[in-house]
Amino acid sequence: MSCDISRGRIEACKDTVGGINAVYFVNKGTMGAITYDVTLTDVVTAVADSPDAYKFEVRGTSTYTETPTTNRGEGTAYFEQVLELILPKLTKEDHETVKLLTYGFPHIIIEDNNGNHLLAGLEYGMDVTGGSIATGGAMGELNGYTLTFTGMEKVPANFIEGDLQSAGFTVVEGS
Repeated sequence: MSCDISRGRIEACKDTVGGINAVYFVNKGTMGAITYDVTLTDVVTAVADSPDAYKFEVRGTSTYTETPTTNRGEGTAYFEQVLELILPKLTKEDHETVKLLTYGFPHIIIEDNNGNHLLAGLEYGMDVTGGSIATGGAMGELNGYTLTFTGMEKVPANFIEGDLQSAGFTVVEGS
């Protein structure tokens, strides 16, 4: 693998916004073969086997951060991927889903407010590493779930080209 860069970068226009629109959970092991763009080799263009992608709307409440980490002495590098998810309102159904997400290692697709889709936990999946189930103490406090998902991957979260259906995912909307 070459470590030399092959392009520069100009100052970006101020035409983007922060935030997450939705996240999609894909059960680990359900994605078939992955096809990558021939030029931008970290961009996913298709997945086989039409895996289900369970959509959670999270506008204005959640964050995604990715941190490159290196150790020159050991010759290692990895990318820590952290999704802080807030799900307002406790329900019996969500309680079960939170339990299963905690037990599993899902792949997570993050849809930002600019229409980008990032696939986190592609190889190793994401783990729930913290969170809470809370009723809140006062009327204006959170009654719901906070979950922290953490993953460590060899490469940054992959962009997915186009919409999820075109890439081969079966989007399952919430109810």
